[in-house]
Amino acid sequence: MSLQLLWEHPDLAQGELPDALRDFYDGGLGFDGPCVYANFVETLDGVVSIPAVERSNALVADESEDDKFLMGILRALADVVLIGTGTLLASPKGRWRPEGVYPPARDAFAALRAQLGKTERPAVAIVTSGASLDVAHPVLADGAIVLTTVRGAAELAGAVPDLVAVNDGDWVGLAAALGVLRARGYEHILAEAGPTTFGELVAASLVDELFLTVAPVIAGRLESRRRLSLVEGVELLPDVRVAPHLVSIRRGGDHLFKRYRF
Repeated sequence: MSLQLLWEHPDLAQGELPDALRDFYDGGLGFDGPCVYANFVETLDGVVSIPAVERSNALVADESEDDKFLMGILRALADVVLIGTGTLLASPKGRWRPEGVYPPARDAFAALRAQLGKTERPAVAIVTSGASLDVAHPVLADGAIVLTTVRGAAELAGAVPDLVAVNDGDWVGLAAALGVLRARGYEHILAEAGPTTFGELVAASLVDELFLTVAPVIAGRLESRRRLSLVEGVELLPDVRVAPHLVSIRRGGDHLFKRYRF
């Protein structure tokens, strides 16, 4: 099991990977500097999530082991994984660790983090207004950072160990939330939040790179049943043109693994 490099921009950073990861990825993988990067998998017709279906992410990915392996590498490169409450609720046992998504590469992920001088595992940060946060979720017991509003912090005081009031108002400002993470020394921030939070990040020009897997399946849609695309909750065209550049494309079987730079 490995990816095949089809094309890559010649100026793309080639971070050194342990042999097992380099052999899988068919090359190096790294970043030029501090970076906010996102990772999604979508169907051929652009669906990334089916909220009414349990484990829809596995369906959307067509059960791709290559996609899981790459997700593990991206987590292993991260200082912190940023999620929202929707992602938290959809993964009641999730801890967002590299080995959690692809256990066979546990040792290689650990070797990569040691090589980069990172902590044993990436931190996890949750963006939430507070109302729908599951305070009994195991990732909170692990020390996840909760980024919320002033009102949310008042409501959650004493319920979570690491609580930050990012701003006043009804919603967390994502630029300010990223500022909190950077102030803690987190340079490489992996956004694994859903398409609504990703849409907010894109609209605010806060995303540097996107890793997008295209799975060889078609999901279909009905107006009466909600299926989510890559960006939700914001309209860009025709007023705002967001056009990231393709910098890498790999193939794993019938899946395509694309990397874009904003």
